[in-house]
Amino acid sequence: MKRFWLMKSEPDAYSWSDLVRDGEGIWDGVRNYRARNNLAAMTAGDSAFFYHSNIGLEIVGVMSIVEGGLADPTDDSGRWAAVRVKPDHALAHAVTLKQVKAQPLLAEMELVRMSRLSVCEVRPEEWSLILQMAEAKPA
Repeated sequence: MKRFWLMKSEPDAYSWSDLVRDGEGIWDGVRNYRARNNLAAMTAGDSAFFYHSNIGLEIVGVMSIVEGGLADPTDDSGRWAAVRVKPDHALAHAVTLKQVKAQPLLAEMELVRMSRLSVCEVRPEEWSLILQMAEAKPA
């Protein structure tokens, strides 16, 4: 069954445009156990939002999980996970954290409840609503 995720990256370290330029990338360097468990649960065919953290605070694109179950190449201990991702498409309009927090139907989203979590699961109904928000012209 396809699952949905949100993955955060600081745009000055690795941005949506960097992923688009590269065509594919390894999502690694995550050092939080809950985020690691989320990475480990991902399988090829899952989808993830690309979220610019710290600068921007917005969901900017959709990417596909190409390969799951990878060992993090930046880790020698073998306890951290990674996945291979590729860009799918940029959102028509970025969806800001402020917009997400203002939407009562997204109040239970991991992005809102666990703001420091860098890899979050997104429920199907949250995924659909955010995609609808991205199509709406910003106020």
